[in-house]
This record gives sequence, C-alpha cells and structure tokens, in this order.
Amino acid sequence: MWEYTDKVKDHFLNPRNVGVIENADGVGEVGSIACGDALTFYFKLDEGGRINDAKFQTFGCASAIASSSALTEMVIGKTLDEVSKITNDDIASYLGGLPKEKMHCSVMGREALEKAIACHLRQPDKIVEGELVCECFGVTDREIERAVRENQLKTIEDVTDYTKAGGGCGKCHERIQEIIDSVLGTTRLIPIKPKVLTNIQKIRLIEESIEREINPTLNKDAGRLELVDVNGDRVTVRLGGTCAACSKSHITLKHYVESKLRELVSPELVVEEVQ
Repeated sequence: MWEYTDKVKDHFLNPRNVGVIENADGVGEVGSIACGDALTFYFKLDEGGRINDAKFQTFGCASAIASSSALTEMVIGKTLDEVSKITNDDIASYLGGLPKEKMHCSVMGREALEKAIACHLRQPDKIVEGELVCECFGVTDREIERAVRENQLKTIEDVTDYTKAGGGCGKCHERIQEIIDSVLGTTRLIPIKPKVLTNIQKIRLIEESIEREINPTLNKDAGRLELVDVNGDRVTVRLGGTCAACSKSHITLKHYVESKLRELVSPELVVEEVQ
C-alpha cells in the first residue's frame, strides 16, 4: 500500500477549487478516462495579468485529485511567466512528496497547465511528434525522452511511474529501455538465461518474474497475480484484486503476463487462468 503525506490526504479529502470557470482565459485538457486519468484545468486572469481564479475537474486516483487541487493553489496570484516555470517535481514537493508510482499524476498537472497557457496565448495544439511507443496509453518516444531527461529516470518502472508507458501489455518495454539507454548514454547488460531449465529452475524463475516484474505493474491498479501450478510449459495462475473483476483481464493475461513470462523464462510457456 502506498504511503501518502498528510497534505496529499488533505487535498484528496478536501480538494480546493473544484469546478468550471465560465469564459476562462485558459483551459487545458489532458489524459482520457479510457486510460484511467483525465484532467481539465481552468484559469482566469485579473486586469494586472495575474491568475485570480483557477479550477479543475479530474477523473482519477487520490494522487490525481490532490495534484490537481495543489496546482490550483500554486498558480493563484502568479503571472503566466511565473507559473510557466512550475514543474511536476514542484507539484509533488508542494504536497510533501508523492509515491513514485504516482508521479505521473504530477506530470499530468504540469501538462494541463502548459496546455491552458497555450490556449490563452492562442497557440495551436502541438502536433504529436515522434514514434508511438506505448499503444496502451498513447505515449511517444519524445514524451519518454523528456521524462527521462527531466527526472533522471533509470528504469522501465521509473518511466511507467512518470508517464504510464509500459504499464499495460508490456510489449513496449524493450523500446522504452532503448530510449533510456540512449538518453543516459548507457549500455544495458542482458542476462543470459540457461538454455535448458529443470522443472524446479523453471518454477523458481516464474515465481521470481511474477514477484519482481509482473505484480509491481499490476499493483499500480490494485491488481495482483498468484501462481497456482506449473505443469511442463503450462502455467496456471489466478488473478486477484481489480484484475479479477476486470472485463479486459484476458488481454492482461495473454498480452502482458504470458508475453512477459515467455520473455523472462521460456518462449514455450502458455498461461491459463483458474478461478
């Protein structure tokens, strides 16, 4: 379970400035309900060019609500030049910190602010540049590069925490690692798995892969995976938490769990679910 600061809890339970500003001077929309997080941010300027009102509407978790609420308080009374310098780390710091798995919520706040400022300046929507890396969450290589560079991210899990990329089926993990290596100028050492595994080695490797690679990703959405049995190349598992009731659990099972175990353990594995 994630540890939240008192300030995060306060902004979640008592969010400030929730609502819509009619005839707002700037409006920024980011995310989508389909991806699990969405935010619309509004601001109004006074005659002196300072933000005298800011409101938000959001769909998301406690950290998304807290980050959005905090952002409204951070911008009120400031000029657009001043608020344009606000980073996602500033939002997280204002709240006394966020769990690393929830840093994408602060990134979403910064992006909504940037879009609202662009709206006010009547700048056209930025054309999505670069290669689409994560199809599940619509994240490009340019977005991943920016997150890695600005936040000194070093692992795929870090990138998922900040951008959500890689948090779905997992097929983009190799490409994400390539981007990390390119930005940091590092070379990844790929562990060599034994060509032939004994049954005990296979079971242990499956257990370790579920514990270290798969469950941390599923836990982000309050899901989990339990190993039930291994019979040759047939792996039976049980989905728990939100995954158990999810209508797309079969997609998670085949496109993420099975593909991940085939990558880490053996390409011959077949994963099946038991109730």
